Amino acid sequence: MARNVLLLIADDLGRMLGCYGEKAVTTPHIDALAAAGTRFDMAFTSTASCSASRSVIYTGLHTHENGQYGLHHDNHHFMTFDHVETAPALFNRLGHLTGIIGKIHVGPPSVYPWSVREESATRNIGWVARRAETFFQRAKREDRPFFLTIGFVDPHRDMTRGGFGNEEELDPDVERRQYAPEKVTVPPFLPDIEEVRRELSAYYSSVHRLDQGVGRVLAALRAAGLADDTLVCFLSDNGAPFLNSKTTLYDAGVHLPLIMRVPGRQGGVANPNLVSFADVLPTFLDWAGWQGGEGARRGRSVLPILEETALLPDWQIVFGSHTFHEITNYWPTRFLRTPRYKYHRNVAWKLDFPFSGDLYGSLSWEGMRNRSPVMIGQRSLENYIHRPAEELYDLKADPDEVHNLADDPDHMERLSDLRTRMERWQRETGDAWLFRDGVSVRAVSHHLQQGLLLPDRFDFDVTQPGGGDPKRSTSAPVGGLKD
Repeated sequence: MARNVLLLIADDLGRMLGCYGEKAVTTPHIDALAAAGTRFDMAFTSTASCSASRSVIYTGLHTHENGQYGLHHDNHHFMTFDHVETAPALFNRLGHLTGIIGKIHVGPPSVYPWSVREESATRNIGWVARRAETFFQRAKREDRPFFLTIGFVDPHRDMTRGGFGNEEELDPDVERRQYAPEKVTVPPFLPDIEEVRRELSAYYSSVHRLDQGVGRVLAALRAAGLADDTLVCFLSDNGAPFLNSKTTLYDAGVHLPLIMRVPGRQGGVANPNLVSFADVLPTFLDWAGWQGGEGARRGRSVLPILEETALLPDWQIVFGSHTFHEITNYWPTRFLRTPRYKYHRNVAWKLDFPFSGDLYGSLSWEGMRNRSPVMIGQRSLENYIHRPAEELYDLKADPDEVHNLADDPDHMERLSDLRTRMERWQRETGDAWLFRDGVSVRAVSHHLQQGLLLPDRFDFDVTQPGGGDPKRSTSAPVGGLKD
């Protein structure tokens, strides 16, 4: 049996799908895929930014490890490190026909050497399906296994202030479904105001078109006779393109759909284990029979737990890493997520949290900012823009991450434990944004080896600049990659 992989990536899709409980939008094709495979209910991207998230999917490494710190396109120009092994490079070595159709959004091409590269910003799902059909037929003709990525543009915003591509030219048989603003579901991370409802109604239309696109590509796979040999994975790069979601590491930005259908494995599984998008590439390689070792990849294959319906001890924590969105959106932050708790370490917390261009220009933000008081979901504007060095949330009691427990005396032991786990992960991954006394520990690691002591505090204190107390200092360098 050939070991094919079909990866379907939605652009800026939250969990607004029927199979994840959303009743206001129609997604029968994605729901059918979930019914035939495994729906991961606790899947997390590492970062809520398009290029960076895709780099994690393609490398099994977090953004601070693979170098794709932010957006790839235009003047942002962030690139994956030259030495990093990516999915297309690895599958080329396996002998697969590799390809990508639609949105790419990572680079450089030499690091992502798809043998078939059909980049396009079209939302015409008919064209996408036809290109996929051509690719499948080539794989059959050449008698080769394949690894194909479909980068859908939906449901990303378009270049207008409140649109989602619903006016673009499409094949005549593509259904254009409209959703009444008064009938949409306003998620708790957004305020229930007229401007938000109008944008959500347009967003739902784009989600419905995405669903049709998924259905057409899967139909082309079946028509080619390749479905029984193909692992199909559907996911989104980050949460919905609204404030409090995209570009943030709150759950609305990083808790995402992940569906896998694997030939010969049970369908209709709701898996509660915490999985990371860093686990996606190791899973694909495991399925394809990779024998080249684990390499530098951080994630692990989910195939051994694919059909689990119970929460396993070894799958109860994930981490995430965000540094940039646009080049002007510097706000490095890290998160740790367990089934119940969420810990955020905001490295540059003294900076205002930045607006991305598309969200700042949106009509939904226009509506929010001109009301009093200005609320972004359950969060005040002050708490959205000004965030502390640490945030701790009990998601059982506070699923919207509004009530910060980092200063609560009753949670000091838990805060200390999660802070320690975060630092351990940062050291293991060679994170340059592990800071002590306002300086990167990695940047001064050679001095640490020569006796430099760093005060045991996150930020530099201008009122007490002296350090060097061995009882409150660190001399341990950061492990992982070297400068």
